[in-house]
Amino acid sequence: MTDETDRRDLLSYLDFHVAAGVDAVLDEAPHDRFAESLRPARAETARAEPEPAAPEPLRRPDSARPAPARSQPAPAARSSTFGRSAAAAPDEAAGDARELARTAASLDELQALLARFESCPLRFTAKNLVFADGNPQARVMFVGEAPGADEDRVGKPFMGRSGQLLDRMMAAIGLDRTNAYVGNVVPWRPPGNRSPTPQEIAICKPFIERQIALADPDILVCLGGVATQALAGTKDGILKSRGRFFPYRTGTREIRLLATLHPAYLLRQPLQKRLAWRDFRALRAALDTGS
Repeated sequence: MTDETDRRDLLSYLDFHVAAGVDAVLDEAPHDRFAESLRPARAETARAEPEPAAPEPLRRPDSARPAPARSQPAPAARSSTFGRSAAAAPDEAAGDARELARTAASLDELQALLARFESCPLRFTAKNLVFADGNPQARVMFVGEAPGADEDRVGKPFMGRSGQLLDRMMAAIGLDRTNAYVGNVVPWRPPGNRSPTPQEIAICKPFIERQIALADPDILVCLGGVATQALAGTKDGILKSRGRFFPYRTGTREIRLLATLHPAYLLRQPLQKRLAWRDFRALRAALDTGS
């Protein structure tokens, strides 16, 4: 019984560190780095005896001296078909993403390219690629920020508590995942459920833009401030931009982008659901009138 309890405690301990973003063990034994930093460095405490000066070598005539060896430039890093390594500069990684996303002729092809894309570090800490869910032929597409733990485990967006709330909000205006399409700006879960960095958003943005272009919805709904700022180009906070329609160019036509509150925010601030209800009523009206 004790062994089984210890085993459960150990698994719980490991799960906590994985959720916090710890993905590698550097040594078998722990080190007290704070105590080590207080120890005086050996170079400062040890007084080394001066070494005897080496005899000066005989000088050869200038004509007999060998020419100095020229340093050869390091070979340029080879760019992979599916992006550079995760240590590549963000602007280079974003350039790789733009080139790669442009080549996708279908959503299935785009998903396959993303699965092999190696220039975003989040790919190596997440369990699964979270590409999309729902009907890609739908008139409305919802875009969130990034996957959470539930989404990372299942491999589909909005699968946890916030996803259940989104489903109820859609059902209130006659939508579900058979007549709506759902995705995220960033398709990999950031460690510890933190918000994606501006660099991570810039790397992933070409893929979500291509995904929107291929799905070609009539109305794009951005859930939360991160998605709204990334796709609408506004710097306003979500409480200021919510409820507004922005123009959005898919590459072939202009559609309408509606900003609203993220379901995860509504779970923390239930009183703000009244604002989201207004936004969803505006969405229903826009779908009904076709404008």
